Amino acid sequence: MFLRLSAKSVLLGAVSAVALMSAAHAADVVQEQAAPGFNWSGVYVGFGVGAGATVHQISVPGVSFNGIGGNGVFGELSAGYDFMVSERFLLGGFIDAHYGNIGPSLSASGFIDADLQNVYGFDVGLRAGYLLNPNTLGYVLGGYGWQHFKLDGSIGGDGFSFTQNRSGYVLGVGMETVLRGNWTLKTEYRYANYGDKSVLDLGGASLNIEPSTHTFLIGANYRFNAQNGGGASFAAPTYNWTGFYVGGALGAGTQVHDLSIAGGDLDGIGGEGVFGEASVGYDQDFGAWVAGVQFDARYSGIRSKLDLGPLSIKGDADYGFDALARIGAKVNESTLAYVIGGYSWQHFNLHGSVAGGGGGDIYDWGSSGFSIGGGLETAVSNNMTVGLEYRYSQYEKEDFGSGGLLEDTPRIQTVRIGAKYKFN
Repeated sequence: MFLRLSAKSVLLGAVSAVALMSAAHAADVVQEQAAPGFNWSGVYVGFGVGAGATVHQISVPGVSFNGIGGNGVFGELSAGYDFMVSERFLLGGFIDAHYGNIGPSLSASGFIDADLQNVYGFDVGLRAGYLLNPNTLGYVLGGYGWQHFKLDGSIGGDGFSFTQNRSGYVLGVGMETVLRGNWTLKTEYRYANYGDKSVLDLGGASLNIEPSTHTFLIGANYRFNAQNGGGASFAAPTYNWTGFYVGGALGAGTQVHDLSIAGGDLDGIGGEGVFGEASVGYDQDFGAWVAGVQFDARYSGIRSKLDLGPLSIKGDADYGFDALARIGAKVNESTLAYVIGGYSWQHFNLHGSVAGGGGGDIYDWGSSGFSIGGGLETAVSNNMTVGLEYRYSQYEKEDFGSGGLLEDTPRIQTVRIGAKYKFN
C-alpha cells in the first residue's frame, strides 16, 4: 500500500535531513587535523531550524487525557557565553527565541476548523558540557521557558480566537562540533513543560491543560573567540569509519494519530514516552563521505492515555524495527553529520483496564511506513562513537475495519542518544 503524504508531512520528516546535509556540505573539504587551538570559551550567536510535537494533557475532575497532540516546525535565534573550567569541562548560559507552528488541528466537514499552535517564545538557561574529543562537545541544559499559545478557528463560519502565555521549564541534551573557522554545527533535543493550569471554569469544576513539547534543532553557532588560542591539547582518537558495528540507544519521542472520522479530520491524538533500541550495521569510508546500512529493533513506552474514573484506556506504540540507509559528510576529523532513511514497521496496541482488576486488548495492529532523519556522530575512542539523532516516521493508514468511517495515520517523532562499537 502506497503512503499518501501531505506537503506538511514531507516537510516535517525532511527538515532535519535537508538542514543536516546542507550544513555538512558547508565544510567543503574534510579537515585533516583537529581544529588547532579551537577555543570554546567566549560569546557566541547562532541560528537554527527544527521540528517537533506538542502534547496537551487535558483534565477535569475524574477525567484525564494525555492527550491532544500535533506536529510542526520552528526557527530559532540564540546567543550565549561559555567558559572552559578545565581542559574538557565547560559551563555556560544561553538565551533563545523561537517562532513556529507546532500544534494540533481539527476540521469537521466545514462545520469547525481550529488550529492550536505554539507560536513564539523564548528559553533562558544554563548548560554543562564535556569535550568528547577536541572537536566535539556533548552537553546537557536546563532552564526557564516561556511560550505564547494561540487558538484560531471557526464554527459554522463564525471565527474565534484565544491566546495564552505560559511559563515552565526546559531540559535538553545536545552535541556541538567544529565546522570550520569560527563556526560550529549543533544538534539539540529539548523537552519543555508549561505547567498544569486552569483554562475554563465549568460551573465550579476546572478544565486544566498541561502542554509539553519535544523538539529537535539543527543549527550553527559563530564563536567570536574561537581562534584566539586556549583550545584543548589532548589528541583526537584515530577512527576508521569502515566496518561492522553494534550499538544501543535510549531516547524520547511523541506519537500523533491523525484521525479521519466520517469526513472530519483530527490531527490529532497525541502521546509521549521513552524507548530503548539495539542496532547493527556496516559503514564504508569513501574519504570525505561515509555511507552505510543499519538495522534497528526497539521497545517503546510511547503512550496516549485516557483515564475515566476507574477505567483506563491506553494507546501504545510498543515495539518495532527499521531497515535504513545513511550517508554522511565528515565535518572534521572525528565527527560525521549524516542523513538517514528507509523502511520502518511499528506495532500499535489499544487496550483498557479497570481499577481493581480486569481489562484486555481492544485493538492492535502492525503498520509499515518510512523513517527519515539525521544526526551527528563523533568518535570517543579508536572503536567507539556516540551520537544524537532525530527521526520522523509515518505509517500506513489503518481503518479499524470500519469501511473508511474511522481511519488513523500514525506519525512518530523520536530523538535518541546512542553509542556504537566498531569491530575493526
